[in-house]
Amino acid sequence: MMLWFRRWAPVLSLAAVSALALPNEQAGGRHRVPEEEQDVTLPSGKSQRDEILKAEREQNLKDAAQLVEMAEQLKADLEKNDRFVLSMATIKKTDDIEKLVKKIRSRLRH
Repeated sequence: MMLWFRRWAPVLSLAAVSALALPNEQAGGRHRVPEEEQDVTLPSGKSQRDEILKAEREQNLKDAAQLVEMAEQLKADLEKNDRFVLSMATIKKTDDIEKLVKKIRSRLRH
């Protein structure tokens, strides 16, 4: 039994690897397009992907304007403090700014 396994092990492993390496094909040799890449048309006739990108762009512009406002408020808070100690409200503003930046960054990388 062991001798049989030694002789056929390389052949069996080669067959298993080649079966896994072959691409999945449909009839006619066409490759299946993943659902993520298929574009859905909305009832209005517009592309769903384009509408999502448009909405994300608008939200990015709103968030960027809010980010500028928050940064100006932070700058004003830092300038009015004559001591080297910051208030908890100022530190909270930095956390809020960081959260907003991460939200914008994740939307842009999407």
